[in-house]
Amino acid sequence: MSLVNPVIVIPGITASELRDEYAVSPETVWSAVMNKAYDRLTLHPENLRYELIEPARIAPDSVFRLVYRHLIEELRYNLTRKPEEPVPVYPFPYDWRQPLDLVERQLERFVDEVIARTSLMRHYHRAGYPDQARVNLVGHSMGGLIIAGYLERNGSSAPVDKVATLGTPFRGSFEAPLKIITGTASLGGDDESGSREREAARLTPSLYHLLPSFPEAIETNHADIPADLYDVDAWQPGVFATLAEFIRLHGLRGRANQGKRRQWAQELLAEMLTLARAHRQRIESFRLDQADMRPEQWLCMIGVDATTRVRLKVERSERHPVFNLTGKDRQNRWGDDDLDAWQLSGDGTVPYRGAEPAFLERHQLVCLRPNDFGYWEVRDRLLTRKAGFHGMLPNLNLAHRLIISHFSGQPVRGTWSRPAPGIEKDEWQSPIRNLEFKA
Repeated sequence: MSLVNPVIVIPGITASELRDEYAVSPETVWSAVMNKAYDRLTLHPENLRYELIEPARIAPDSVFRLVYRHLIEELRYNLTRKPEEPVPVYPFPYDWRQPLDLVERQLERFVDEVIARTSLMRHYHRAGYPDQARVNLVGHSMGGLIIAGYLERNGSSAPVDKVATLGTPFRGSFEAPLKIITGTASLGGDDESGSREREAARLTPSLYHLLPSFPEAIETNHADIPADLYDVDAWQPGVFATLAEFIRLHGLRGRANQGKRRQWAQELLAEMLTLARAHRQRIESFRLDQADMRPEQWLCMIGVDATTRVRLKVERSERHPVFNLTGKDRQNRWGDDDLDAWQLSGDGTVPYRGAEPAFLERHQLVCLRPNDFGYWEVRDRLLTRKAGFHGMLPNLNLAHRLIISHFSGQPVRGTWSRPAPGIEKDEWQSPIRNLEFKA
């Protein structure tokens, strides 16, 4: 079949609008600029599938236009060879609060729907698409984790041809624990917010799926503190206190004594951490051949050369763990004379070491820098100063050209990129053939 497969774009965490469908006229409770109703978004400690305040029925609405409209429009236009034969590009909004296992199953159903709809398009039918139906997937940030989990879950039965991921924290980001502890981070939301966002974050299962797990990510100063954020004993008391207070105020067992509430709070955190650890282990164990894929079918783009938190210290204070959030742990040593130090960089949100997937080799990766925004991308450069490089990666024209080249099999003129740290030109095996090398 000569036509490009239909494309599904999966956004990052917090990048899908959410609406409450319980009202006769559905009400937006999470959007890009307004309507961040944390009280209505917070999940219930007795059942994390549902909201703290009932009755409610929160559902995904649309992806954020500011971040994804340009990407989707560019793919629709440039993958289409004839106006009368459009290539369908579908955004996939989802409830980003939920465990990723649940979202993966929703994506599975959505892939089936996209294939069914594409099979009804005359030019795809004439080209024989129904007999060899496949989709291409694009994932930004947490969207890439959803893709990897979906492929690990479905294996060779997943009808996927090519994948492109942008800034995906395959091995986690320090912004996730920062969000849980302080309520502020560059993962999304209002950096000016305080206790309401912090409380909502502590009851958001998906955030725990983003915890950093690569070697030496966590430093501790005491043998009693595990260097593993999936261990409940690594967390400081404030997290348990918040969960215990939610149990007191809203739990069905709220009248129990304080000791019982704290025990239940520990069990609730342990439940979320156990679920997140199991998902990370699935991603770490995934290999492309499980899904009948080869390395050249996966374009993994990693953001670098932006100051990024590259480590986290958990110290002991008065017998309790305390997260030591210092500015010294935010670094950017991209281009350092010491090649090993180049890894101490990232896209402002995801450190380089958190972005390397286990299922690809370093010489197969593609790196992007903030100065890859062209001089004509003035608006995006300005937005990057506020939203960060990670958040604006989907607006990078170079990223668009790379994805289009990858999916079409025909390199777009003027498309280039650079390898991962320490990889020379003769070692680099970009999934896009004849891609211009840039050091």
